[in-house]
Amino acid sequence: MAVLKSIAFTVFALVALSAGATAQASSGGPTVASFDHGALDTLIELGLAEKVIAVPLTGLPDYLSGIEQGRTDVGNLKTPDLKAVRGADPDIILITGRQSANLEGLQAIAEIRNVSLEGGDYQTSVTEKVMGLAALYDRESAARDRLSELWNHIKRQREAILNDPEVVVVTHNNGHFSLRREPVVFELLGLQEPALPEEVKPVTRGTRVFVPVTPEVMAKMAPDALLIVDRSAAIGDEPMDLSRLKQALKAAGSNAPVTVLDAKLWYLSGAGLQSTKLQVDEVIAAITR
Repeated sequence: MAVLKSIAFTVFALVALSAGATAQASSGGPTVASFDHGALDTLIELGLAEKVIAVPLTGLPDYLSGIEQGRTDVGNLKTPDLKAVRGADPDIILITGRQSANLEGLQAIAEIRNVSLEGGDYQTSVTEKVMGLAALYDRESAARDRLSELWNHIKRQREAILNDPEVVVVTHNNGHFSLRREPVVFELLGLQEPALPEEVKPVTRGTRVFVPVTPEVMAKMAPDALLIVDRSAAIGDEPMDLSRLKQALKAAGSNAPVTVLDAKLWYLSGAGLQSTKLQVDEVIAAITR
């Protein structure tokens, strides 16, 4: 993972404008196999869909429906089909940490670009990601315009929020729940999370830290809205039983409205020009209904 994260987006943009990218100029820029749906929707928004020749179709979010036509299916986000990628013969393969187990195999096929966010301020990270992709095709001006439209839209949505609602976002996985520190909700929209009960402690698994919560804990936090990202549904496992969760919340004294967010949009995508706007709009719909 550290190897993947080492490719900074500032370098990403500069390399795209180097001699290697210049050699691509006669064909209008490099062809791409994208293992990041946020990068994919950004390229589509910039009018560069024809440059994407291969995508993993398993688990493709609904908002990207139709992109599969005329493109090579290269497996899924976690397990790339290396044979299919090789057959597609892309100039560049866009990856994130999800493909770390197959990094060497992908590197043997084509140039690799890591489009993972660098961390820190979320708006800045998304901006760097979008601009890095645009630089591959000399589309920085268009990217700045699209980013300006996106941030202005989010600003309007944020200003329309009334009464400072407190929101809890959780991830569901195989019948269990954990708090989700979602930057779209808490950074871009500036919503607040209610205090976590003192008895709830984080759990470390490998390099990852989770904050497991139960329906009783959610009820104790007393949010104005509860948002669920169903990981199980996103990856094709048994979806969450919403009626069972609502019953448990009611039994614990909570009447907070529950919204199950678009699982594939939130768990398998994000940080793109299209996906960020869709996520913001879904949250606004949930807290204003």
